[in-house]
Amino acid sequence: MKAWWTAQDLAMQTLPGLPTTKRKINETADQLGWGSRTNASGQPLARARKGKGGGMEYHYSVLPVQAVAALVARGLVVNLDTAARPIVARSELWAAFDGLPECKKAVARFRLDILKEVEALRQAGHSATGAVAHVVHLHGLKFRAGEGKEHKFSVQTVYNWQKVVRHLSRGDWLPALVPQTQGRTATADCDPDAWEFLKGDYLRLSQPSFESCWDRLTDAAALHGWALPSAKTMKRRLDTEIPEALRVIAREGTEVHARMYPPMVRDRSQFHAMQAVNADGHRWDVFVAWPGRDKPVRPLMLAIQDLYSGKILSWRLAENEGADTVRLAFGDLFRDHGVPELAWLDNGRGFASKWITGGTPNRFRFKVKKEEPVGVLTALGVEVRWTRPYSGQSKPIERAFETLCDHGARHPAFQGAYTGNSPMAKPEDYQSRAVPLHVFKAVVTKVIAQHNAKVGRRTRVCRGVLSYDQAYEASRAGAVIRTATEAQLRMCMLAHEGVTAEKRSGSLRLFDNVYWAAFLNEHRGEKLIVRFDPDRLHEEPVHVYSRAGAYLGAAELQAASGFADATAAREHNRARAAFIKAQKDQLAVERRLSASDVAALLPELDEDDVAPAPAPRAVRMITGLGSLGGAAALAAEADPIRFDDRYAEALAREQRDHLRLVE
Repeated sequence: MKAWWTAQDLAMQTLPGLPTTKRKINETADQLGWGSRTNASGQPLARARKGKGGGMEYHYSVLPVQAVAALVARGLVVNLDTAARPIVARSELWAAFDGLPECKKAVARFRLDILKEVEALRQAGHSATGAVAHVVHLHGLKFRAGEGKEHKFSVQTVYNWQKVVRHLSRGDWLPALVPQTQGRTATADCDPDAWEFLKGDYLRLSQPSFESCWDRLTDAAALHGWALPSAKTMKRRLDTEIPEALRVIAREGTEVHARMYPPMVRDRSQFHAMQAVNADGHRWDVFVAWPGRDKPVRPLMLAIQDLYSGKILSWRLAENEGADTVRLAFGDLFRDHGVPELAWLDNGRGFASKWITGGTPNRFRFKVKKEEPVGVLTALGVEVRWTRPYSGQSKPIERAFETLCDHGARHPAFQGAYTGNSPMAKPEDYQSRAVPLHVFKAVVTKVIAQHNAKVGRRTRVCRGVLSYDQAYEASRAGAVIRTATEAQLRMCMLAHEGVTAEKRSGSLRLFDNVYWAAFLNEHRGEKLIVRFDPDRLHEEPVHVYSRAGAYLGAAELQAASGFADATAAREHNRARAAFIKAQKDQLAVERRLSASDVAALLPELDEDDVAPAPAPRAVRMITGLGSLGGAAALAAEADPIRFDDRYAEALAREQRDHLRLVE
């Protein structure tokens, strides 16, 4: 029996409550401060080891209660007395008890009840021996706990329990009475280098099987002379000594390991309707016949969702996610619902474009320059928050996309055009047809409307009763929401630069459509900038700006009509006549003096004030008139006003006579 133990000695004993390796025991000693503990007399309970190797030795009293009890049961240390009992913190004692299985806790409770009954009998006047004997006889010498297993005890067993708790307060008896049996304690030798080899081979992202690692370990052990236990022992050691989190991060990577940490619970009920939105793009798994494309495409939908209610407020379809699509989607949001205070966006190229979030100091894509233009969201005072890439938890709209994919992409109208959600999930009728764009838009519009109107949504706001629409409208009724002006809405439209106004009327031609307004007469032949909504070219006017960026006005669409459409012709003539009449009326207002009134205001001219015509510096003789030369000269002198006409007639007559002679 000995009182002082090294870390190596403790590791070889495989004691309960202690690690089984020397390195881990040294780490435990550092964490629990074994080296600084003292006994009741102030003597240290740790000392430098004498002899070769050095190191530290620890008094057994610094060990956990379970470990000390195991050493006592094995006869390796003397039984505890008052002077040498282990100094164990109550928190450590109860922490060890809390980590035990329920079957051992039940045994400890039974032992505590036995000791309480013994104490009650002694207080009633029984002797110590008589009290213990009576309690043992009363309980039939056995206790049934956990899966029907019987635990026998005797009078001597009760005496042993009393010794364990002798120096403890009554409140700490329960954890001290936990059974200290450890089952088999025999261990097999394993060379430390072999253990490190196995960990280095097994804990890799290639995820090799344990069998293959074991085969390589046996080959290396034969080469280096390493002692090995059985394969099952090494596998069990891997599972017990290497925590699950470490095995996951080593074999499956940090992304999978991050999922072991629960996502943050985000409460969106703190907002009100239209206070905050989030937006993202979704690529539809449907082939669509896109105008101007020879091959079908999978459209991208950029959608904006209200964070409070979960309602999808606006959306646009495009071939790819770009700044133009983002601009139009937010334009729909501003026009139909208002301007939000906050917007959660991902860091995609479309959202991080300078035309959308230019001027935002925390933009993480592209270089932020002082001279860059102010983006649409920045100009309207929308505070932009950026989300982590590929993080569905920070963008609730990702959950909505899953629902839309199920109800929309697999819609019966898209049969044969559905692509599957991965290259390995292609349906048998893959790419057998492409859906027309107008059909695709109609189905998507209906699916989104149904998504917003479905009642019984299980969110904090809807409470399993309301729909997204109902929650949105109920909150919007009492909320203060900013609205966008016409000038702000025009900022969200697409700009087409360098459109030349027609030289005669000033009309503009855009995408085979003709637009005109009266103010364009002032800009005939000029190059102008046109802002427009590509999806509403036939429903809304286009807005015209000068090259300097000044707003000029709105130009309406001039609808084409059939060549023989008399009704359309009459309407056009009536509109033109009204335009001409309006211009004449405006001219009458502007021109108050006639030409005769203007002439009357001029000073009168006297004949003497008229200066004679200056004499010519040289006189040229008229030739080439033939026999008419003299007559022409006389005619010119007699009637100079009619000379030109007579000369032309005579010349023509002479040419006709000459042609007859030639024939």
